[in-house]
Order: sequence, then structure tokens, then C-alpha cells
Amino acid sequence: MATPAQWVAGARPRTLPAAIAPVVVGTAAAYLLEKANLGLALLALLVSVSLQVGVNYANDYSDGIRGTDAERVGPVRLVGQHKADPENVKLMAFAFFGFAALVGLALVALSQAWIMIPLGALAVLAAWRYTGGDNPYGYRGLGELYVFVFFGLMATLGTLYTQAGHLSWTGLALAVGVGAIASAILVANNLRDIPTDRENGKLTLAVRLGDRGTRLLYVGLLVVALAMVVVAALDQPWALLALLAFAMAWKPVQVLRSGATGRDLVPVLATTGLFEVAYAVLLAIGLVVGHAVTG
Repeated sequence: MATPAQWVAGARPRTLPAAIAPVVVGTAAAYLLEKANLGLALLALLVSVSLQVGVNYANDYSDGIRGTDAERVGPVRLVGQHKADPENVKLMAFAFFGFAALVGLALVALSQAWIMIPLGALAVLAAWRYTGGDNPYGYRGLGELYVFVFFGLMATLGTLYTQAGHLSWTGLALAVGVGAIASAILVANNLRDIPTDRENGKLTLAVRLGDRGTRLLYVGLLVVALAMVVVAALDQPWALLALLAFAMAWKPVQVLRSGATGRDLVPVLATTGLFEVAYAVLLAIGLVVGHAVTG
């Protein structure tokens, strides 16, 4: 039976920045429109984090019963390493999906953003189908696209829309930026797992691109995030404060350039996650301070 610590590790806390960052920048975008609402932001954060934890448990379950996780490097695999009953892990996944749905309904009711109901249902379905079901798209190289769409575009713009009632070009730039970094986290994860994924027939984008192509993709995604800071600065120059976060990206880029593999790539995931949070927080501070100063 898995210990509480192993259940926590199975939730993969290092991935949570991908759930936190879009809510931070989405709220900052709403502030630019003078519509920020911290109560609605908190509900959006609960939805986002719950979906992230739910998809992590769902992936643990689905990969585990397929045997994909048997020889993995990295965080504990509850099913793959036979530390928890598969049905209990599946139940935990759906418990978090259910909680996200309930909080999401409260968010929609308070904000009157009814369009978010079908979009939220789609997010839950996509979370399960990532590695679950008969033909999971995570096994076909579409995982990074899922992360970009749901933990970039939808999470950021959904946060903005539930607070402001409409979207903005700056909000879209922020959504693309955090989505690119969130995707980079998965790219680093899948780069580490190329050998075992290839052996088990899991054709992730990293397996398809190969080692060198995957490393270039990681750098390219960070360049996209950098470009989005510049785009946001066209609306509010103080957004350039987020450039300071890129000092944190230097080390993981160097690790990837060194050709590191296996366990040596684990710190890249953690640092990229922290970088995403720093990127989001500094962007938010820049936008809020800039708007307060310039009006």
C-alpha cells in the first residue's frame, strides 16, 4: 500500500507551476482591463490545480496498466511500480476531476461565463484521453499540443474571460507565453523518457523528433515565451520585467546542450517549472505596476 508521501509524489508536484502560471497572468490581463477579481481567480486556481493533479494520476494509472512506467526514471509511479492498487489511482484521478468540475461550476455561476461549461467538459475529457482509452493521443505525439491548448490558451484566457467578460490581445500573448513554457516542461520530461517510451511503443513527440530535435524544440519554446514578453510590452512596457526570469532558464538550456540524459534531466523539469512561475509572476507584477503608474 502506498504511503501518504508516495501519493503526494504520485501527484507530481513539480508539474503544478503549469497550473498556477496561467491563472496568475490571466488575472493580470484582467487587471489591465480593470476587471480583476481575486475571488474568481482563486476558484480558477483550484480548477486548474485540480485538473493538473487529476491528469497526473490518470497518466500514472493508464501508463501503469499498459506497462509503460515499469522502468521509468523520475518521480514515483504508483501503478507501474506496484505501490498502489490501479483502481485506487483511477479513483483518485476522477476525484480530482470531479472536484475541478464542481469548483468550475461555481466559477461559471458567479462569473456568468456559461461558455466555460462545454470547454471545461472538453478539458476533463482531454485530460483522461491523454494516456487513457483505446487510442490515447499522448501516444501519438500530441501531448505538447494538449498542454499548450489547455494549460496555456484555455487556462489563461478562461481566467481572463471569467473575470473581465471578454478577451484581449495582451491576454492572448500571455497565454501563448505560459503555454510554451508548460509545453517545454513536457518536452524535457519526454526527452528523458525517449528510451523507455520507444521500447513500449509510446510515440511521443520526443520519440518522433529524436534526441537532437527534442532539445531544439525545448529551446524554441523558450524563444516563443521570450517573444510574447515583447508582444505584451507593446501594450504595457513594464511587461519587460519578465525578462529577468530568463536568467533561470540559462542552466537548463546548458544542461540540454551538454547532452545530458536520464536522471541528469530531472533537474531540468524542476527548474523549468520554477522558471514558468517566475515568468508569470514577473509578468503580472510588471503589468500591474505599469498600469498603476501610467493609468
